[in-house]
Amino acid sequence: MWLHCTCDLSFQIPVDTPFTLMLRPRSGHQQWVGREQYVFNPNIQAVEYTDPFGNLCQRLVAPAGPFSINTSVDVQAADAADSEPGAPFVEVQQLPDATLPFLLPSRYCESDRFAQMAPEITAGFAAGYDQCQAIVHYIRQNIQYAPGTGGDIISASEVNQQSHAVCRDMAHLGIACCRALSIPARFVVGYLETLTPMDMHAWFEAYVGGRWYTFDPTQNNLDGGRVAIAYGRDAADVAIYTQFGSPVTLNNMQVNVHRTDAPGY
Repeated sequence: MWLHCTCDLSFQIPVDTPFTLMLRPRSGHQQWVGREQYVFNPNIQAVEYTDPFGNLCQRLVAPAGPFSINTSVDVQAADAADSEPGAPFVEVQQLPDATLPFLLPSRYCESDRFAQMAPEITAGFAAGYDQCQAIVHYIRQNIQYAPGTGGDIISASEVNQQSHAVCRDMAHLGIACCRALSIPARFVVGYLETLTPMDMHAWFEAYVGGRWYTFDPTQNNLDGGRVAIAYGRDAADVAIYTQFGSPVTLNNMQVNVHRTDAPGY
């Protein structure tokens, strides 16, 4: 199916302010970018680069005053993310080099603190995909998904002490538990067609059975088209915008995703 995804951001900028952005999805597994548009108002020059995780990033200096960013993209996506119960654990010595950074503790995913809990909640499950599913089940059973309640970003160990959390925080907990079992896990930010209320969404992927698979503690299943925008070790790596210097005011952020017949329609 084709998805039409838009993200509109409007700011009030006090002084000329440097930004980095991550708002361009790239074609890859289960998604193909057919058409995209990226508009700044006022129109300014931006420079694009690729970060260490392969994300398409933009650098710019926003001028003082009102400033807006409007993106739209048509992406051919799967109706549901792939699943593979029983997909086996991959021994660390057999992992591709690119997956190794996703085994280590990171700022918001302190996997070293879950060395005891992760084996306990996955006891009796086959090593690999089934362990990841057990982790997702544990999160769903113990933490209520509460969109709109997230303030400051908190770490996985802090999330594990709460009764409710946003998608970002629940993904952090899933990642930390997977890494504690020597399963590479990475944070994903992007669009989800079936998300309610609509916003940017976060989930995680784990490397089992020789490839990455999607896991989402906030959803009861993997139905609905997904468009990944950026990947990282945790939320610190994948902010859709980062500004430097004097604080700016985000006046409005609006995200929309709907099915469409073909690119441009």
